[in-house]
Amino acid sequence: MMTYPKLLSPLTVGSVALPNRVIMAPLTRARTPDGVPGKLQQRYYAQRASAGLIISEATNISPTARGYVYTPGIWCDAQVEGWKGVVDAVHNEGGRIALQLWHVGRISHESVQPDGQAPVAPSALRAEGANCFIEFEDGSAGQHPTSTPRALETDELPSIVADYRHAAQNAKRAGFDMVEVHAANAYLLQQFMATGSNRRNDRYGGSVVNRARLVLEVVDAVCEVMGAGRVGIRLSPFIEIFGLQDDEPQAMIDYLAEQLSRRDIAYVHINEPDWTGEGPQLTDDFRRGLRERFSGTLIYCGHYTAPRAEALIDDGLGDAAAFGRPYIANPDLVERFAEGAELNEPDPATFYGGGSEGYTDYPQLADATA
Repeated sequence: MMTYPKLLSPLTVGSVALPNRVIMAPLTRARTPDGVPGKLQQRYYAQRASAGLIISEATNISPTARGYVYTPGIWCDAQVEGWKGVVDAVHNEGGRIALQLWHVGRISHESVQPDGQAPVAPSALRAEGANCFIEFEDGSAGQHPTSTPRALETDELPSIVADYRHAAQNAKRAGFDMVEVHAANAYLLQQFMATGSNRRNDRYGGSVVNRARLVLEVVDAVCEVMGAGRVGIRLSPFIEIFGLQDDEPQAMIDYLAEQLSRRDIAYVHINEPDWTGEGPQLTDDFRRGLRERFSGTLIYCGHYTAPRAEALIDDGLGDAAAFGRPYIANPDLVERFAEGAELNEPDPATFYGGGSEGYTDYPQLADATA
């Protein structure tokens, strides 16, 4: 008997058929010093190809989208070729992979911006208490408080949408099966959605409809490129990180769910507020309400175990679960779930930066059998 029959069952997400519902969550690993994925990334992602769907690490859509050194991009030809190698490696192992499109907004520092300019944001409000990841003068890298951003002018916002469109075009060129719009975790698109970071008085500020305008324009642009059935979005209602504050999170997610359902996108990926295992939890009433408003696939991510994911799907509250840290240490996570095998423990010291150690060298079940 299959250990987790719901979690390990097939699922069609938009236009893409998945062999199981174990999703690899996007995981920033900071191992591309030049922003171009290479053979190390090919091996890393190919090792994890048995996932129902791999969602790539957050990938910068433009030079001004960056807030962390050693993270990959998707705005130039070299990056497209680098990612194509990764996609081909995953496909050769029978897997499916989505590219997560990322703009950090105010979670950045002048030193990682072109020509040392200020980061951009909906309003000129610094992310209090937040850090980004920069390279220091001595060549070392580490966390550093964010810079005060400048507010984007209304007539600049079409260029932001154009950057997302261009990134989606490049993702399509690289052969990705899907793309995911990163509108979570207090980065640019959520900064526009949240009342505490958006103090604008134009058509992109004030009401829920106005604050949601940019993210929906981005979704529309990406859907034009990929087709709605190959587009997902990551959202994190109720999350409070990087100084993010929002007085109307429920109203925003309700409105977005209805609008995204009308657009018939493939999935909504919810990063739960207790993703670290601490803090408030989403209620079943919230999940039922989201199910009523959004007709596509619902993926939840946040400190999941296989039994908890199985219960989520069995109860009809979600369709799939995304796993983050378990996938760092267990490239064969699906096989371990299927066999009820023990999981490797991840080493936090190797989460960010470095080379193959703590990246591609975790043991697999096949190694033990051999």
